[in-house]
Amino acid sequence: MSDTGTHDPQHGLEAILRRGPVMPVVVIDDAAQALPLARALLAGGIRSIEITLRTPAALGAIRAIAAGVDGMAVGAGTVLSPADLEAAARAGAHFAVSPGSTPALRAATADRALPWLPGAATASEVMALREAGYRLQKFFPAAAAGGVALLRSLHGPLPDVRFCPTGGISAETAPDWLALSDVVCVGGSWLTPADRLRAADWRAIEALARQAVALRRS
Repeated sequence: MSDTGTHDPQHGLEAILRRGPVMPVVVIDDAAQALPLARALLAGGIRSIEITLRTPAALGAIRAIAAGVDGMAVGAGTVLSPADLEAAARAGAHFAVSPGSTPALRAATADRALPWLPGAATASEVMALREAGYRLQKFFPAAAAGGVALLRSLHGPLPDVRFCPTGGISAETAPDWLALSDVVCVGGSWLTPADRLRAADWRAIEALARQAVALRRS
């Protein structure tokens, strides 16, 4: 039984995660780049994006995309506290993502209609989140925590949990993750490399997006 009462803290989240095989995980330093970045990704077929709350520009970027790019679901990543969750909601984020989970965050998501993707890296963490009603989880740090082999092993005892693995995944390794039946999508930073962002090379980012969309599981 969930400890979140009648409110579902993941309502609508699976539909967001299933918008494509890859969700870009972006560290953005200039909020003015948010709109052209999101539009380039959308032109390439990417329809969800995670902006990490690691820079002062992040909330402004989320606000700009939420208000200015129809068809793009924008999420706030690196949500570490209830205050982060509140700030993400105020900025207009469509969902929130955390590298792990805490009791304080679980309590905060129970009171807010912002879908939350909590992180887990071990069987015990996955089980604890599952008991609290979270059947969609971020597997992080994916490569360092045990990779494809670990996630494949978790599927046997926990067949009803689905994951978005993030951390150390590349265009070359993404197909291995997407082949797993318990993977909904993968998160990756390779679609928005820092040098392409600095150069405002939106054509290159659109091309990377098209390549990522082509990884869709058959």
